[in-house]
Amino acid sequence: MNKHFKVTVSGKVQGVYFRAATKQMADLLGVKGYVLNLENGSVYIEAEGEEKAVHRLVDWCHHGSENAVVEKVSVQEDVIQNFTDFEIRRG
Repeated sequence: MNKHFKVTVSGKVQGVYFRAATKQMADLLGVKGYVLNLENGSVYIEAEGEEKAVHRLVDWCHHGSENAVVEKVSVQEDVIQNFTDFEIRRG
């Protein structure tokens, strides 16, 4: 069963390759969607795919890339958007 989550990750998550690492993990898991930096310093992710894979990506977001300091992860389920790949977007 496929799931779609909107995820906001707060903390020291910009300038630490968080978006690139998120894409790498999403591609590894077969998750589709996108990641972008927000003006407030957070990172926003829309992720969809097989339920276990999406949950694994959300779990990964709690620590993120090597130099990230994650303070908060907010997750909201949403409707499937039928993304065809996972991309890094400019905010």
